[in-house]
Amino acid sequence: MPCSPAEISSLFLFEKLSPEQLGRLCAEGRVERFEPGPVYTEGAPATCFYVMIEGTVVLSRRVGGDDVEVIRSSQRGVYSGAMQAYLGDRARQVYNNSMRVTEPTRFFVLPADTFAAVMQEWFPMAVHLLEGLFFGAKNTQQVIGQRERLLALGSLSAGLTHELNNPAAAAVRATATLRERVAKMRHKLALIASAPYPREQLAGLIEIQERTAELVGKAPALSPLEASDREDTLTDWLDDHGIPDGWRLAPTFVQAGLDIDWLEQVAATVPEEVLPGAVGWLNYTVETELLMSEIEDSTTRVSNLVDAAKQYSQLDRAPFRTVDVHELLDSTLMMLAGKIGPRIKVVKDYDRTLPEIPAYPAELNQVWTNLVDNAVAAVNSAGGEGTLTVRTAADHDRLLVEFRDTGTGIPPEIRGRIFDPFFTTKPVGEGTGLGLDISWRIVVNKHHGALQVESEPGDTRFQVLLPLTAADHENPEESP
Repeated sequence: MPCSPAEISSLFLFEKLSPEQLGRLCAEGRVERFEPGPVYTEGAPATCFYVMIEGTVVLSRRVGGDDVEVIRSSQRGVYSGAMQAYLGDRARQVYNNSMRVTEPTRFFVLPADTFAAVMQEWFPMAVHLLEGLFFGAKNTQQVIGQRERLLALGSLSAGLTHELNNPAAAAVRATATLRERVAKMRHKLALIASAPYPREQLAGLIEIQERTAELVGKAPALSPLEASDREDTLTDWLDDHGIPDGWRLAPTFVQAGLDIDWLEQVAATVPEEVLPGAVGWLNYTVETELLMSEIEDSTTRVSNLVDAAKQYSQLDRAPFRTVDVHELLDSTLMMLAGKIGPRIKVVKDYDRTLPEIPAYPAELNQVWTNLVDNAVAAVNSAGGEGTLTVRTAADHDRLLVEFRDTGTGIPPEIRGRIFDPFFTTKPVGEGTGLGLDISWRIVVNKHHGALQVESEPGDTRFQVLLPLTAADHENPEESP
C-alpha cells in the first residue's frame, strides 16, 4: 500500500522527524494491511519493526503450552517487532512475543536493518544510552544472580555445618565415655573371674549379660512420669539388697528397659555377696549398649544429612528426570533447618499418593529454597514465631506444592510486582529481588507450570503447579 509521509508523521513515534527523514522512512519502509490473524510468532527471526496506523493489535507470550495475552491496544502508533535491531549481533534477534490483529489493520513496516541504521545515524546518543541500559541490566542481573547464589550457598553451608556438628560432637563424647566404661568392665570382669565362683554361676551371669544386651535394644519409650516411678522402684530394690549408689544405677537400668523381674533373675543367679559386683558389671554392659546406640544414632544422623545435601545438590543425577517432589522438599527443609530455627514450626501436609513427575530437580530445589527463605523472612518480620506449612496435592492434571506462612503478608499494591526482576521489599543488603524472578522462570518457562500467590496478614500462600507429564516440546538444554 502507498506510504504517505504526512500519515506516518501523525504517529507519535515519528512526529518530530524532519521531512527528509520521513521521506527516507517511506522510501525504505512500506505500509501493509493485515487481515485478522497472526502477524509474527514469538521466537521467529526478528526481520521487521511494526508501527500500527489503524486497527487493533494483540501481543502475547508463550507460557508453557498456552499463549498469554499481555497487551491489547487500538491506539495509533503502538509499536512492536525488531525493537532491539540496533544492538546487532550482540543480542539474539528474535521476536520476544507473538502479535496478531483482531480486525483489518494497517502497519507501517520497516525492515530491521533499516531500523538499526536510522537509529544509529539519527539518534547516536540515544542508541548508546539504550545499549547501556540493555547490557547494563543484563550484566547486573547476572552478577547479582551469582552473588545471590553464593550467599545462599554460604547460608546453606553454615546451616549444614551446624546440623552436622551436633551429632558429630555427640558421637565423639559417646566414644570417649564408651572407652572409659569398657575399661571399667574389663576391671570388673577380672575381679569376678579371680573369685572362686562355680562355673555354673559364671555361665549364668554371662547368659544374663547377653539377654541384657538384647533388652537394651528393645527398650520401650516411657513418659517422664513413668520413668520416674520405675527409677524409685528400682532404687528401693537396690538399697534393700545392699547395693551401693542405687540412685545412680536406677536411671540407667530404666533407660535400658530393665525392671524388678530382671534384677530378681540376677539375684537368683549369683550368691548374695557377689550381687553388688555382678550388678555393677551388668551396669557397665547396659551403659556400653546405650553408648553404642547413641553413636549409631549420631552417625546415622550425619549420614542422613550428607544424603540430604547430596539430594539437594543433585550430584551425580541426571539434570532432567522423574522425581518424587517429597524427597526434594524434605532435603530442602533439612538443609534449611538451621535458617528456619526452633521458633518456626514446620508442618508437612503431603499427599504421598502423588506420582513422580518429570522435572529438573536441582532447579526445583532452588525454587523451594527461595520460597522457604521468603516465608522465614515474613514470619521473622511478624515477631519470629509462626508456622510454615508445606502441602502437596493433586490439582486436575497438575501437582500442587504450596508454601503457607503466618507472616506479615504481601500488601495488595505490590503483589503484582513481586515476580519482577530486582523488586524486593527486604532491607538494603538483604535482598536482590531476583529470588522470585528466578523461581518464576524455573517454574513457568522451564517446567511449563504456574507460580501464583494468595496473601493476607497471617496467611500467605505461594502455590507451585507442575505438570504431571513432560511437554512434547521439552528441551533439556533450555535454561531458565
